[in-house]
Amino acid sequence: MCNNHADALPHGQITEPLKDIFFVAGTRKWHFMDLDWQFSRNMTIVREGEDLTLFNAVRLTDEGLADIAKLGTIKNVVQVGGLHGVDDAFYKDTFGAAYWAQPGAGQAGVAVDKTLVEGGEMPVKGAELFQFKTTKVPETVLRLDRDGGVLIACDALQNYLAPDEFFSDQSAQVMTGMGFFTPANVGPVWMQAAEPKADDFAALKNWTFEHVFCGHGAPMLGNASQAYGDTFKRLFDV
Repeated sequence: MCNNHADALPHGQITEPLKDIFFVAGTRKWHFMDLDWQFSRNMTIVREGEDLTLFNAVRLTDEGLADIAKLGTIKNVVQVGGLHGVDDAFYKDTFGAAYWAQPGAGQAGVAVDKTLVEGGEMPVKGAELFQFKTTKVPETVLRLDRDGGVLIACDALQNYLAPDEFFSDQSAQVMTGMGFFTPANVGPVWMQAAEPKADDFAALKNWTFEHVFCGHGAPMLGNASQAYGDTFKRLFDV
């Protein structure tokens, strides 16, 4: 058990962009590259019956947790990308959720209950896993076989359209200059940290999907495969 849980920070309301797939944006504060960053990050919640699986967990306030309780019972918390996970222990310790993480990921001092590997057991039914093979930081994307294909990503796939209420002015300015606010994007800082190669995106481009829920930015609802395919072509020539 990890007793050093991060505090809840401001967040938005939980919405349901697709049936039984819920979304909430919150705040992340981070010291990185000699800068103090404040920007938005997202949690995606998938419901199966009464069971809830949290992807890219964001600790919510007591009011937000009460709203989650209205949806069902938290059963799983899934670390999708290696640079996220600060709130995973809170949900594991508070709700007894099973913690899923890929090899080399997870949080220090937090026991991993289920290992995420391609072809292995998945936290929700009808899911398959894409695991980046060339990156220096562990990263995955899950595909749900519903609604024409739904991807749940972390940092690799982003869809920031503009700074929102969870940004500091400094971070909004810096991230604008870095090209963050580009639809159907690959995360600029993640690119620097992970150094992905074109082979991963050539393989991901073969997947069929209509919608993407990212760790950062708005959900992309409809025509997502084409939009991200164009980005992969522009950035990696695949």
